Amino acid sequence: MGSDNSIVYTCFCTDIIHEGHLNLINEAKKYGDVVVGVLCDAQMVKYNRFPLKSTSERVKLVEEIPDVSKVIIQDQIMYDKVVEELRPDYIIHGDNWSEDSMKVIRQNIVDVLDKYGGELIEVPYTFNENIQKVDRQMREQLSMPELRRGRLKKLLDMVPVVKTIEVHSGLTGLIAEKTVIADEEHIDQFDAMWVSSLCDSTEKGKPDIELVDMTSRFRTINDIMEVTTKPIIFDGDTGGIAEHFVYTVRSLERMGVSAVIIEDKIGLKKNSLFGTEVKQTQDEIGHFCEKIAAGKNAQLSDDFMIIARIESLILEQGMEDALKRAFAFRDAGADGIMIHSRRKEPDEILEFCDKFREKDKETPIVVVPSSYNTITEEELIKHGVNIVIYANQLLRAAFPAMQNAAKSILKHHRAHEIDEELLSIKDIITLIDEL
Repeated sequence: MGSDNSIVYTCFCTDIIHEGHLNLINEAKKYGDVVVGVLCDAQMVKYNRFPLKSTSERVKLVEEIPDVSKVIIQDQIMYDKVVEELRPDYIIHGDNWSEDSMKVIRQNIVDVLDKYGGELIEVPYTFNENIQKVDRQMREQLSMPELRRGRLKKLLDMVPVVKTIEVHSGLTGLIAEKTVIADEEHIDQFDAMWVSSLCDSTEKGKPDIELVDMTSRFRTINDIMEVTTKPIIFDGDTGGIAEHFVYTVRSLERMGVSAVIIEDKIGLKKNSLFGTEVKQTQDEIGHFCEKIAAGKNAQLSDDFMIIARIESLILEQGMEDALKRAFAFRDAGADGIMIHSRRKEPDEILEFCDKFREKDKETPIVVVPSSYNTITEEELIKHGVNIVIYANQLLRAAFPAMQNAAKSILKHHRAHEIDEELLSIKDIITLIDEL
């Protein structure tokens, strides 16, 4: 055991204190004075999940625990900084290191303690029926529409850029929800999900011309929402006529969707990546502004966002037209501006962002780097981008893999040859939580 003046450190990333946390504190106090770190909101969303309580509220929760001598805010997932400042004699943690991200954290703790002779204390992780129930209840709260809807706006204040991945089913939603990467310095995951009309239509074997009606698209959203907690951005195509758009806004808001993006085109929808190869008509600025204003007037909460998508660069109408539209749409009430391009290089996107930011430092900018896919999130952040949408990669990854499997079975008249390239059913179903 430690001496009377030994420092024992642990870090909590939780919205509720349950018996597992109290067991850890009871064990920690045997070794010395207990200092607890509370992981800040921005790091919570990278490592674990979206916090239901703010950092200050979570600090207060921990301060009320008996035997905790001090509470600090840990502003990095890795322990280098906090250990350098605190130099604890011991770090205490549950032995739940099975996930890759947890293994990386454990190794980081060991490495930083080894520098001066500190010790890691591992205690059996408390996981019983009561704690399982608490975890389930917390997850259910995260998925509630009224809490989920405002999560995108909160993320915009918490993270440098909101990383958004396309989903088109419950299973792809689970991939977006649960995929976490970890290396020696970082742990990261997606922040939000994009429900694309292109991918929704393609998944149903239909052309991307607004043929799939809103009732069907809402069913896709419902499938995703039933099994996930992350905020959803909805691809609203042109939004239709203003009288219809107001009902779409109300429906999405009621479901718990965080934002809708509508594009400034009219007539039969054609995918933007065709550009001027097919006939596409851009809406008049005034008319589109009326649609934005109608949608904003229809919404009932301050949480929901209407984002205006500008097609000027796609349709080769020039930078001046794109910027003129951006400021007009913002003034009409748009909560964000999405600028689109089909060029292989990001130059015109970056030029737009820089010129927009000269006059507007606040309005969120959304980009979709599908064609100009060599640019990194870090580079986009430097030019004022707030949301990056990876708009179709999961669908595009699935199609060739499925087609390859089908061809292999036809060629060999059995499934053996393709089997080693397939994920096991057991691994797939582990994505799915049981009640």
